[in-house]
Amino acid sequence: MSVRRADSLGGRAAIVGIGATEFSKDSGRSELKLAVEAVRAALDDAGLTPADVDGLVTFMMDTSPEITVAQAAGMGELSFFSRIHYGGGAACATVQQAALAVASGVADVVVCYRAFNERSGRRFGSGVQHREPTAEGTALGWNLPFGLLTPASWVAMAAQRYLHTYNLTPEAFGHVAVTDRRHASRNPAAYFYEKPITLADHAASRWIVEPLRLLDCCQETDGGQAVVVTSAERARDLPRPPAVIIAAAQGAGRAQEQMTSFYRDGLTGLPEMDVVARQLWRTSGLAPADIDVGILYDHFTPFVLMQLEEFGFCGVGEAADFVADDALPLNTHGGQLGEAYLHGMNGIAEAVRQIRGTSVNQIPGAARTLVTAGTGVPTSGLILGTDGA
Repeated sequence: MSVRRADSLGGRAAIVGIGATEFSKDSGRSELKLAVEAVRAALDDAGLTPADVDGLVTFMMDTSPEITVAQAAGMGELSFFSRIHYGGGAACATVQQAALAVASGVADVVVCYRAFNERSGRRFGSGVQHREPTAEGTALGWNLPFGLLTPASWVAMAAQRYLHTYNLTPEAFGHVAVTDRRHASRNPAAYFYEKPITLADHAASRWIVEPLRLLDCCQETDGGQAVVVTSAERARDLPRPPAVIIAAAQGAGRAQEQMTSFYRDGLTGLPEMDVVARQLWRTSGLAPADIDVGILYDHFTPFVLMQLEEFGFCGVGEAADFVADDALPLNTHGGQLGEAYLHGMNGIAEAVRQIRGTSVNQIPGAARTLVTAGTGVPTSGLILGTDGA
């Protein structure tokens, strides 16, 4: 793949199975057990068995190694195993790597998974408490002494500049929170099922780091999610309608850091997502008007607005009105704000459900879904479609 030309991956692989544990605040079991439950559920959904699997992909941050998951799930030999760095930015890239392995013949059936006790165990929202001496730790060292200790504080810097530049108020972010919670309220699997909110609720929620309020910040969740990838040809013989991988991309921008890219020329956009967007549009031959559903990574509401602008759904500074107008069905599972925080993997599952026609908030005729991974870090994205898309 190149940032200067289209690649040839599109249409050669598909997601054929999705599976998850329940989403909770205290799972009561190990992260390995969560991973295996999700993997087995995804294989059952695909009509496949552990013996069919010869590849596994997960996150660098996951505590359940590929060979351990393979053993615990009853798999045999593996010909491909991989891990993706940069936290939530890895989500769509796990599917990209699985598709690359399948398309090249390195593996036949690859399972991508992510599992953690992020609420009852290590809570990412608690911020940096210890760092090994690495280049990434050094970059953070320019910010930590000044009180920028948590993901919310890092995002707040960009959010404040965004509001100032476009003469907006924090209500601009509230439209994302209200939209996500509206969809979550209809989703029995969501933590905030039957709990919609209003803009007034958003405005009344307590400050976390100005201009971010509590309802601008994603949940902390225990759980696991897995997806199964195989060739487009094999997918047609399996029981579920395949979600064909039309395009997949990773992206890192110039002067990229992890959540603290404060020394770029501007703070009101997401250059890494622009790299992803250009690759997805170039490879797929599609444009924003061709997308039926957007599943955009929503660990913090401001970055959803910036993503819409980077992908060209609207002009810069216009995304809040775009969301308020429901111009694009957005995060129909409830997102990480409303359903669960699974580092974006549950968003991929929702994109598959939309293609299958089985979402609880189904968009009639949905044939193409855009999915994005974590923002503020090197990231990734997917366009999924029906077999005939």
